Parts: sequence; structure tokens; C-alpha cells
Amino acid sequence: MNEFLRLEGRGQNSDTPCVCGVEDAMFRCQDCFSVELACRSCTIRLHHNSPFHRIKEWKGGFFHPVSLKSMGLRIQLGHPPGTTCCRPTPAFGDDFVIIDVHGVHPTGLDFCGCEHEVSHFKQLLCVRLFPSTVTDPRTAATFAVLEFFHILSFESKVSAFEFYHSLAWRTDNTGITPIHIDQDRYSVFLRIVCKWRNIKALKHSGHGHHPTGISSTQDGDLAVLCPTCPHPGKNLPTNWETSPSSQQWKYALFLAIDANFQLKRWMVSTDQRDPGLSQGWGYFVNESEYKRYLSTNGETLQEKSNCVSHNAVNMADTKSSRGLAATGVGTVDCACHDMKLANGVGDLQKGEKYLNMDYLIFSALARFSTLSTINFSYDIACQWHKKLWDHLPTLPPHLQFNREGKTVNFFVPKFYIAAHIESCQTQFSFNWTPGVGRTDGEAPERGWANINRVASSTKEMGPGARRDTLNDQFSNWNWKKITALGKTMLRKMTEAVIAQKEHRLALWELESSINDSEVGAASLAAWRTEIEAWEMDCSQPNPFQRRVGAMTQATVRLELAQRDANELEDRSAISLHAEVTCSVLISTGIDLEDAQCCLRVDSSALGQHATDIQRTKVLTRRNALQHRLDAWTDIQKLYMPVVPNLQISSILPTGSNSNDSGCPVPDPTSGKAEDFQLLLPSEICNVVPCNKTLLETEWSLCFAQATDALNECRSHIQLRRQLYQFKVQHLRGQGPNTCARKTMDAVEERLMLSHAKYASAHEALLSLAPHLERIGWEHKLQPLKKTHLRPIGDLGQQTQGTVIMSWIWLTHGISSDDSEGLQDSLHVEWCKARARRNRWLEEVQLLLEEMRRVLAFLNWEGDSWESCATLPAVEQPKEKEGMIAYAHRQAHIRRGLVAAFAEHWKRVPQLVASNLDDDPSADDVEGVSLDAPPCEYIEGPDE
Repeated sequence: MNEFLRLEGRGQNSDTPCVCGVEDAMFRCQDCFSVELACRSCTIRLHHNSPFHRIKEWKGGFFHPVSLKSMGLRIQLGHPPGTTCCRPTPAFGDDFVIIDVHGVHPTGLDFCGCEHEVSHFKQLLCVRLFPSTVTDPRTAATFAVLEFFHILSFESKVSAFEFYHSLAWRTDNTGITPIHIDQDRYSVFLRIVCKWRNIKALKHSGHGHHPTGISSTQDGDLAVLCPTCPHPGKNLPTNWETSPSSQQWKYALFLAIDANFQLKRWMVSTDQRDPGLSQGWGYFVNESEYKRYLSTNGETLQEKSNCVSHNAVNMADTKSSRGLAATGVGTVDCACHDMKLANGVGDLQKGEKYLNMDYLIFSALARFSTLSTINFSYDIACQWHKKLWDHLPTLPPHLQFNREGKTVNFFVPKFYIAAHIESCQTQFSFNWTPGVGRTDGEAPERGWANINRVASSTKEMGPGARRDTLNDQFSNWNWKKITALGKTMLRKMTEAVIAQKEHRLALWELESSINDSEVGAASLAAWRTEIEAWEMDCSQPNPFQRRVGAMTQATVRLELAQRDANELEDRSAISLHAEVTCSVLISTGIDLEDAQCCLRVDSSALGQHATDIQRTKVLTRRNALQHRLDAWTDIQKLYMPVVPNLQISSILPTGSNSNDSGCPVPDPTSGKAEDFQLLLPSEICNVVPCNKTLLETEWSLCFAQATDALNECRSHIQLRRQLYQFKVQHLRGQGPNTCARKTMDAVEERLMLSHAKYASAHEALLSLAPHLERIGWEHKLQPLKKTHLRPIGDLGQQTQGTVIMSWIWLTHGISSDDSEGLQDSLHVEWCKARARRNRWLEEVQLLLEEMRRVLAFLNWEGDSWESCATLPAVEQPKEKEGMIAYAHRQAHIRRGLVAAFAEHWKRVPQLVASNLDDDPSADDVEGVSLDAPPCEYIEGPDE
């Protein structure tokens, strides 16, 4: 603190004259490294090359801010330092403003007015001052402040408004002296930033070197291309088109499609007033052509989803857009490495309409029209693909896609596919389809976390400024992704190599178990033939779908109801109640048992400080449950007359496994409805004889109940895992994490209730089985512990084979014919294990090919920049040298990236080869080849 305060005074320099010895030292610079004081003349002399520093003058006992302009410093343009301009021309009445990192400064500036003068804006650019206009500029921003803002806009997503006013306050934040810059200078700064971004994008893309200048720029030319994607003529082998069909999947293009409704835009300005500077040159499509297409086909009605309720699809025609010019944006990304594609972004006017998305998709696909395999990933692909080809003729001619000789596959991203119906989960799954590796299709979601931070500022912009700003952000995102490929692809390869060996061993162990079982090798060979046929022709029966239907509670209740109806029709039924049969009695009792468990959980969660409203809700539910119990027990006495005597004589002990299930243990002495003993047949059959019809009815219902509960447990485990992964990857901050934690706790609570339901059903089956002489069922419905409730296999965890596999994932359906159900379960599990093995093997091959493509693409870019250096577009020596130098520097950057990536990946060949040693299944790689020499894929630059 003492040092801070000391700097407010002159310190040791209080009585020291200026080094020149002529005047008193009264001035100190706030931005120079030295804190020495100097006189007026020396301060001006020392700041000829730093004219935007902030100066303070000692007077009246403290330092006062003073400008270099008021001290007499003037900036002379057009001549080197040390020379004198014969005709200096003051800038517009000496009212010129410079925006710099040190603040916003009125500046004394003189243009050159001699016979060799050039235009004023060029004189400013020569000293790295960016003018506000090319005609009579009165404001300029230094290159330094524009570069600083550019980087900040990428890293902190700061808006131009916030940045400019930060500079203004840095000039003077006392509030006493009025700031010299009025609000109009902020608008000037906005114009400067827009032009700066556009010129930098043109420069980075090499269009400043084009012989015809920037007028030759075509749609998408300013986009930073993804080097991992297949670009014919740039990073694909010369013979890729004639390679064997078994290798064509390596040259497939992976496109991920999504919409973002955070990036909306208010109805501010128009395309006529704010057209933007890069009409279709970057990631956004050409706006005029896009709007023309939408207006021509705008009456097309959106088809409704017949899968699940996709609100983005079903409500596209009715989505509110009041006050909005754009409700969001649709994008097309590289699905493997999360980079935006050129001309793959466009505004949405009414939700996620197919009309918009079709145009964007085929606009991005236009650059890849010669590729033979296209893989689309879209969260509504199951609906979108149905009429895609019917919509194709409505697109403009230059977007027409030739399907002849091409393979087009459709997928649903892995996070979203669990919400689709069962048929979609197999037909559109990345996990089961060959030739896709471990692609998950979630690339756009990862990018939204970055770009959503600019949504608050871009929604207030005009249409052109917003598109230019987002284009700039997307280019920065792509470039960062490229520079990080060395580490990210090495990490992916390391994980893939380890996982491929584990899953190959897991499959080998599973096949060994099947060969030693009753199923035998013959069934295994038949399964292999079937799945290979499906992989060649998807119209064949899908081996991942269960053939033996699962016995659910709903199915059993329907069968029991039909049986009761048949007995009533045949008059063979003996019903003791006019409306309630024995099957209805038992099924209602099981429902009451579930309701009791739920109420016990909610009641125990109240705690000591529950509110009156919470207690009232629980009490209301308890009263309603008691009324249901009273009505049920009245009918129970007809079918089970012994129950009242058992309730009076003694209270039977409750099950012992409810503690592990998470459901509180009932207390029969409490008198509460949730603790009332129902005394179903399974609870009393070991004490007193019970009617066999009742026993068989409860057995069927409890068997189905256990199956349903097990399915619920699997679904909850899968959802819990996906929520956790989403939380770790995408959520930051206390608020979002707290909300995510509450959601995960709710899922965990439902999982525990399903666990309790299974435990209750399993206990009843254990009690009933000896009386009904049921055997073998316990192999498929084992005791369920909390340690069994873990995700494995296709749920994202690496497996070590059947040794670590929880038994719940081997039971996919319970059949009345145990042998048939077991064989179907093993069939599906073997197909999935084989698919997991193949996907990891493909991932290794795909990563090797992508590594080769990255190096080839960067070398191609380096060669392109070198060619720009040999063919400059201008003849003036000074400009020519600069263009050559810039081309060499860009080529050097690409060569440097190649060298850095090759260094990162130099151990990849040995890593891949080492994991094939001592592998019992290494020779059985169906449809996946590891023959390509890895060294060839990651060859670096010449030493």
C-alpha cells in the first residue's frame, strides 16, 4: 500500500530537474516503463513514436491528466521520421480522434500535402492507423487496439460496445472532465471493426494475392476448411476413387446437422440498410439466393413426426417469432472434428423447418459432390430423410445433388437416439452401422457452448453485421480446432488402440462361452451370416432387434383379461365378485404395493422441517391410499378368507432385501397406509395353503413386473450416464451445475424405485417358485444389488468382456420359453459385442487416414501459399515485397504445423502394432483391414 501511495507523488524526483537541464521536470508518462519526470520539451521528444500515451502534469500538489496534443505534439503523416513536410495539412480543423489501447484521444495530426501526396486513408494505413472511411477520415483506430479487441472478442466474447466504453473510461474515469468522444464515435468504431474483420478474412484466405483482386472471391472462399474432411485434389490419394469397395468407407464425408435457437436476432435494420461485407463468402449462405428460395417454397407444410414428439419439427409452422427476424440458425458441421463448413449456416425464421435445413445441407455439400459416401447425422434424421429426395428438385440448380453411384447413410446422434422409438434406435445408430468408427454425431452441440456467449450481443445487430461477426467467430473456432489436432487426435488414437484390444478380447471370450454352451458354434455361424447380410443390405432382417418379445406387465394383464373374458363366455369362471376377478385382485394388489413404496420414500424425505404444504400433500396421498386399501381388502376377504385371521393373530415379517433397494422398510405397527401388510399369496403361501389359481396369477404378474423393473433400471442407468457426460462436457458455473445435479438426483430416485420394484417382485417369485415347481427362472432374474446398477458396453464404458459385464445387460427380454429367450438374448448381445469390436477397429483405421489427410492438406496449403509468393498480383516494389513476405509466412505456419503434428504422432505406428501382439482374436477382423502401413499415414516433412 505504501508503494501504491508513493507513486501518487513525485517520489525521489521531487527536487530533481529534467535531464536536459533547461526546464523543470513536471510531467510523467502513465504508459512508459520509466517513472522519471521530464520537462515539456523532453516529454514531447520522447513520445514522437508513442503519441497515444497518457501524460500527467504535477501542479497544485498532485498529478493532473494532460494530453500530448495540448502539450504541442503533432503527428506528421506521409514522410519518414526526421524529415520535414513542405506542405503539412491539419486534419479537419485539428479535430482528429485516435482510438488506441490506452484510450480515446483527440490528436494533433497533419496529413502530407506535397506533390507526392497519397490519399489520406493510405497515409493513415501506412502508420498502422485504420481510418473510419476512405473519404475525409476524421477518426482512426490503431492496429494494436483492433488486434486486441479481435482476440478479446474470441476469448471473452466481449462486445464492441463494452470494449469501446472501457477505452473511454480508461481515458478518464473521474466523471469530472467530460469525455471528448460522443456516442457517434462508438458507431464509427463499429464500422472500423466490421471492415477490419472483412479485410483480415480476405487476407488470411489469400485473396489479396489473386491477380484480379478480391472481386474474384466466390461463395465460401473465406471459410477455414477442415483438414480432416476428404477434399478431392487436396488431401485424398490419387487412386481413392478406384480403391476396393471395402476401403471406400475411409473416404466418407461425415456431416452433422443441428439448429441453435439461442442465436436469434431481433427485428433490427434490414438487408438493404445493412447488407454485410461478405455476402456468402464465409459460413453463411448467400442471403439473397437463400431468401429467394424460401419465398418461392414458403407455402410447403411441415410434415409431422411419427417417431416421438420432436417439437422442433412438429411446431415449426406454429413457433412464435414475434419481434424476431431470425429465431435461430441452422448449421452443418464436420461430424468428426466439430468444424463449421463453408456455406453451411443460415438463419431460421420459423423453427427447424425442413425447407431451411435442406438448403443449408446441400449448400455445404456442393463442395464435396464428387465423394461417393456421405454420412448425415441429424437428431431428427428418422423423419427428415423420408422425403429428402422429393424436396431435392425444388432447390436451385447449383445445389442439385447427383445421387447416382453414391451411398448416403442417415444417423441419429448418440445422445439423442435414446429418446427415439426402438426401431429408430437400431436403424439409425452409429453403434451398429459399419464404416463409421466411433463417431457420435454430437459435434454441433460442443460448438454451441462456445458461440452462445455472443448471442446477447449479436441479437441486437443488423443482419449483415451479425453474419459477419458470426462468420469471424466460426473461423476462429475452426482455426483453434486445427492447431489442436496434434494433441486431440493423439489422445483419440491412444484411447482407440486400447479400447480396440479390450473389445476384441471381450468378443473372443463371449464367443468362447457361446461355443461351450448349449447354443453352440452352429448358431454362432448362422448369426455371423445373418449380420453380414444385413450389413450388405439393410433391407434384410435387423439382427439387433429382439425376435422374442419381452413379457411385460401390460402384456400379462391383457392375457389375463382375455382369459377371464373367455371363461365368462364359456361360463366356466368361478368369480366371487361381480366386477373383480382374481387376476384383477392380484394386479391391483401389486399396484397398491408400488404406491406404498413411493409414499414411504416421499414421506421419509420430508424431514423435520417440512412445510405445511409438503405435509398436506403427503397426508392427502395417504388418505387416498387408505381408501383404496379398504376397498381392496374387502374383496380380498372373498378370495382369501384366511387373511383376517392372519392379520389378527400375528404380523408376518417383511422382506429383508428392501434396504439394499433404497425403499424404506415398512413398519407394520405404525398404522399408516403405506405400512399396511397386503398379505398377497406369495406372503402367506409358506404359512397356510393358498389357491393355486391365485399363485399362478401372481407368478405371471410378478415375473412381468421383474422384467419391467429391470428394463426401467437399464433405461435410468443409461439416462444417468448420458446426463453425467453432458454435465461434464458442456456445463460450467454454479447455476447450470446445480440444475443438472437436481435432474440427476431425480433420475437416481426413479432408479431406486425401480430397484425396489424388482426386489419386491423377485422376493415374491422366490416364495412362489417351490409351490408352482418353477425352475431355471433364477438364472435370468438374479438378485439385484446396487453394485449391478452400472453402465457398460454400448452405453459408453469400455468393457473387459463378460467377466466385468453386469448380468442385467445380458437379459434383454424374458420369454415363456426359457431356451428360446436365452438364445435370442445371446444373439443380440453377440451382435452388439461384435459391432463394438468393429467400431473401435474402424476408429483406429479412420484416425490413421485422418492423420494422413491432415498432413496432406496442410502441405497442400503450404504449396498454395508458396505459389502465391511467386505470382504476386501487383508490380509496385514495396507492395510486392509485402505480399511475397506474407505468403512465405503463411507457408511457414503450415509447414510448422506439419512438423509439430508429425512429432506428436511419431509413436502412433508402434502404438497400433504393439496392441496386436498376443491377441487371440487378432486374425478375425471381419470387414476391417489393418494391413495399411501406419508409417505411411503419418509421414512428416523431409528432415
